[in-house]
Amino acid sequence: MKENVTPTPKLDVATDVLPNAWRRAAIVAALIAALALPFVLKSFAVFQLTMAMIYAMAILGLNLLTGFNGQFSLGHSAFFAVGAYTAAIMIESFGIDYYWTLPAAGLICFAFGFLFGLPALRLEGVYLALATFALGIAMPQILKSTPLEPWTGGVQGIQVTKPDAPFDLPLTSDQWLYYVSLAIGLILAVGAANLVNSRSGRAMIAIRDNPIAARAMGVNISLYKTLTFGLSAFYTGVAGALSAVVVSFVAPDSFTFVLSIGLFVGLVVGGVGSIWGALFGGLFVLFVPNFADQISKGLAGAVYGVILLLLIYVMPSGAAGLIRLIARQVAINRR
Repeated sequence: MKENVTPTPKLDVATDVLPNAWRRAAIVAALIAALALPFVLKSFAVFQLTMAMIYAMAILGLNLLTGFNGQFSLGHSAFFAVGAYTAAIMIESFGIDYYWTLPAAGLICFAFGFLFGLPALRLEGVYLALATFALGIAMPQILKSTPLEPWTGGVQGIQVTKPDAPFDLPLTSDQWLYYVSLAIGLILAVGAANLVNSRSGRAMIAIRDNPIAARAMGVNISLYKTLTFGLSAFYTGVAGALSAVVVSFVAPDSFTFVLSIGLFVGLVVGGVGSIWGALFGGLFVLFVPNFADQISKGLAGAVYGVILLLLIYVMPSGAAGLIRLIARQVAINRR
């Protein structure tokens, strides 16, 4: 008797309940709008959107680790800082073009994350979160230390030269870096989508869901955990390098534990286990604190907390979960 086998469904990268034609149309429309925005917005708004995309890349890296592999990290600001300082030092001390610093920062952070992940194999849950918390707290002090001051600039940081658009393109620096960030963000997002829908991605998710069963199925848990930690650091390091180029400045106090908390909040708000939800998380990390500060400078923290509580109440599965729910309801109504 032939056994019925139900195929394993792919993870939601976009809204699976929408027809393919609608999904493609939505993607094309979003890309056209993204390409047109730098020409209709002011320079500062373009800069803000670029930073939102950079935060989204870092959140995507954190999502690979936490959302898809089940390892908690409260220290991704450290990888962000390593990536930023790698780019700044390569540009200002060695005269290397900024685009070479992005893969270099990613690879250095991959090695850093992989090596940090090795001892972290003995830790799980809150204990791993505590270890990464210690890393995030220590990194700004390490960057300020006297032995590293000739390279990092100590508390003064490093001023980074902002590049102009190449080939005499009629673009400002902010517009050009927006397009660079958009292209890199799309590459990283597509890479993450292909990864989580691959055999390796299913192994990562199996470790998150049931590590005992994953080990019984032959999954090398230690290898996948350390590689995921390294890949997560790679994404965050590339984001940090881009931030150094876009902001044109790096300093230790820009990479405190507050940044780690912001990335974690962006992960939850965007949607844990959602790739495209990282963009909503990046927008939240950048704009909501500024919005709260505009409402009340004295009570900005309270306003931020109220907004966060309301969003969690309205979107318990994050922005990605809410949109999937709406799209599913629309699909049901159409039938």
